[in-house]
Amino acid sequence: MDDVNSIFERYQSVRHRLPVVNFAADTKLVNSLLDVAGDVDAFVFDAFGVLNVGETPIPGAAERLDQLRDNGHAIRILSNAASYNHDCATEKFRKLGMRVEPEEIITSRDATLRGLDDILWGCIAASRDDLSDISADTLRLNSDRSEYDQVEGILFLSTEIWTSERQGILTESLLANPRPVVIANADIAAPRDHGFSLEPGHFGHMLIDKGLTNINFFGKPFPEVFEMVKESLVGVAPSRIAMCGDTLHTDILGAAAQGWRTVLVERDGMFCGVDVSDFCTRSALVPTWRLSRI
Repeated sequence: MDDVNSIFERYQSVRHRLPVVNFAADTKLVNSLLDVAGDVDAFVFDAFGVLNVGETPIPGAAERLDQLRDNGHAIRILSNAASYNHDCATEKFRKLGMRVEPEEIITSRDATLRGLDDILWGCIAASRDDLSDISADTLRLNSDRSEYDQVEGILFLSTEIWTSERQGILTESLLANPRPVVIANADIAAPRDHGFSLEPGHFGHMLIDKGLTNINFFGKPFPEVFEMVKESLVGVAPSRIAMCGDTLHTDILGAAAQGWRTVLVERDGMFCGVDVSDFCTRSALVPTWRLSRI
């Protein structure tokens, strides 16, 4: 999957595994978030495609965060990134030139670890990830089949070291002895500086396609990360929260399932260079508002 059409079709093919929402038929085009600021108390931002593309900040994003915060709006960043811990997530945005406090960031890794069982987890992780924030026992998985067979569950954090060969080893081990699999990033793909990368969600759905059932997804569009955001926004009504994201099946669908308003950001992320209207029609996923950049 190397283009928006193939990624969109894959999301559509697993739609029955995602939250169910009925959307209004109409969306409104706006120029910036300032146009809707009076209707919103808290803005929640996806990262990739909204604030940054890979390691590159999107022009104007940092300034908009500051402006909204200074105008009294609560700001949260809600990311499906699970390759690094919370401190590293905070530091990443600071390196991008964005003024962000640790409590303003919630990641799918945060949601995953909050409910992790105390068993031996086989971890699929980035090489630089020291796994120090995981309280349970861990064993880093590479290409040794015996290690896959040894662990009591699979924790999928990153695709950095993942290959089709290792996916095959994992599948065979789980078919022989089914155990829980936790997918800490529900994304199927993510925009990068040069195209799209396959994410843990892609490989999790492949396991389900093989008949495995104990596959648990964390991150947008699933509810746990949204519930963490709501817990941090005490007193803010769902209808006064706006999720700003670039992906229909994760950001828009997941937020709408919580009763939030939604903003589809079109210029730099999943739908860069294409007419998003057709995708909204085909999926019946209709954001409250659409804009080019925040």
